[in-house]
Amino acid sequence: MPDKSSTSTADGDRPDESTPLQFDDEWEARASERLSETEFDTELGIELAKDAQRVVAGELSERAFHEKHHDAVRDEFGEDARLLDAVLTEREESDEGEGVASRVSSLFEDESSRREFVKKGGAAGMGLSMLLGSPDAGSASTAPAEDADAEDTRLGMVINLNNCDGCLECVTACKGLHGTSRGAHWIYVMAYTDPDLEHENFFVRTCMHCANAPCEKVCPVGARHTREKDGLVLTDYDICIGCRYCMVSCPYGANYFQWGDPDSPRQNDHFTHDERDVWVDGPPPNGAMGKCTFEPAWQDGQAGEKLVGTTMCEMACQRDAIHFGDLNDPESDPNQHLEEYRANHPNDRSEFEDRNPDTVSTFRAMEERGTEPGVIFIGNEPSVHAEQVEGPVTYEDKGLIDDRKSEILDDGPAGDDDGGELA
Repeated sequence: MPDKSSTSTADGDRPDESTPLQFDDEWEARASERLSETEFDTELGIELAKDAQRVVAGELSERAFHEKHHDAVRDEFGEDARLLDAVLTEREESDEGEGVASRVSSLFEDESSRREFVKKGGAAGMGLSMLLGSPDAGSASTAPAEDADAEDTRLGMVINLNNCDGCLECVTACKGLHGTSRGAHWIYVMAYTDPDLEHENFFVRTCMHCANAPCEKVCPVGARHTREKDGLVLTDYDICIGCRYCMVSCPYGANYFQWGDPDSPRQNDHFTHDERDVWVDGPPPNGAMGKCTFEPAWQDGQAGEKLVGTTMCEMACQRDAIHFGDLNDPESDPNQHLEEYRANHPNDRSEFEDRNPDTVSTFRAMEERGTEPGVIFIGNEPSVHAEQVEGPVTYEDKGLIDDRKSEILDDGPAGDDDGGELA
């Protein structure tokens, strides 16, 4: 895919030839198709998506990214509310940039102003091939994060793919809780075969709640944001304008556009609104973007203390595959599961004492892109030769629609279900 010539070397960039991103004509055609269904600038969305991923990968500086697109974003949306803290800090320190920083900051401090802006100026599977690591890719980091501040909370998951049997209980439970519309699966389980592996395998795709999320960097109105208290990447439904820029910038295909009114609208603020009283969960309204949330209102105690520290998909799993908690806490459920699983799979070091103490393989999907995913997987990472197959339990068996199945091997990072069943 990547064309190394596409890697920018303009002033302010930080080229890194070890991770050059590529965006071929097929990727651009798919991205254009999705963005053309909105009233917003398709070309701008494509360029923002490309450059946001370059920023995350370390190929482009945030300052260069901001300055390159600032005028175009402001002209298209009336403001440029992209979350670029490093740029804002730098501009605040200069007399020339103080006005810009103040205006952007005020957009986040005054919720009524943000929503008024939207009213005036706004409208409205993951491709398996993109999760396939290179054949010689190195091992990924594991929890807890070594460089994390011990006082910071980073909510995330350890998903044990070796325990998954493809029952789809997590998928149906998530859909039942969130009331997502037909074809929109915030957690997606795919079965695949790989020439390097002897048996059928499963991959479980959630939103990765990246610490360095490209979807957040492209959002022109600041709807996509990272919650400061725990690192959850969320969408403020009240100000989302459905431009779909997040959809084409996400390497994991985790975003869904809501066509029409949701099938099962939710009105319970104790579930849909977090402790900030921001509408971030439940089915998105018509014209907004939705994705996996890790139940922020649950984490805030809005639904009772018993649900704090868990998610619906974790509760539904009967195979001990999904573990949710603070990745920065060694005593959290995900870290304890990883530690116990390793202890139960010792490596024979009698002859080669330099071997790893265990036989457990872990990875973070597409970690080489710099997204810093908040999901750690135990098990085999799909290779570039993996192929999706029919699972032991089909989506049809569960009364679900699997619109991604026919596209999942071909769509790449822009691949997504457009919710075609939603009219």
